[in-house]
Amino acid sequence: MTRTHTTDSLAAELQRLRDRPSASAAPPVLALFAVDVSGGAAAYGRRLRSVLSAAVRLGRTADFEQEDLPVDGVPDWFTAVSPGSGKRSAPQFARAGRDGYVTHTGGGRPWELHDWLHRFAPDESSRGWEWWDATQVGPDRVHLWVDSWGEPFFGCQELLWAAWAAGAVRVGGPVVHRSAMWSAERDATR
Repeated sequence: MTRTHTTDSLAAELQRLRDRPSASAAPPVLALFAVDVSGGAAAYGRRLRSVLSAAVRLGRTADFEQEDLPVDGVPDWFTAVSPGSGKRSAPQFARAGRDGYVTHTGGGRPWELHDWLHRFAPDESSRGWEWWDATQVGPDRVHLWVDSWGEPFFGCQELLWAAWAAGAVRVGGPVVHRSAMWSAERDATR
């Protein structure tokens, strides 16, 4: 199933990046990525939310017909680790994540910043997910939950790039689960 993102769905996604959604708002199933991280789960979650928030915000406001997108809201660490940014020094967690992404994808190339941001355009149908939540399930383990509209296979390379660049050392998934699993984790981390 191909879905496009609307201004309203991007607004809802941005809200979920800011504030945890209620259990009653959850769809029947969610896709789970299990992520082992460096530098602690809480710091990792803040980094990942910051870069995804910037991208979703641009998805709501930017004119994607323009050659250059405004990138001033994108965190410096993410810009620095993205090829072609012109910045030279990315933090260690981002450099290690970039290398992990290349290994994970079997030699795939890290994403150029503008190519990555274009995946968040409202009419872009290749992004087969919307952010739902992140739960900390250990000091160095995070579960990323996304709404894939029930699909077990969906376009998520832009999410994987962000997850690795934010400091992942291992990413597993996606695996579709009933949202009750997310809700139980959500309630346990409050």
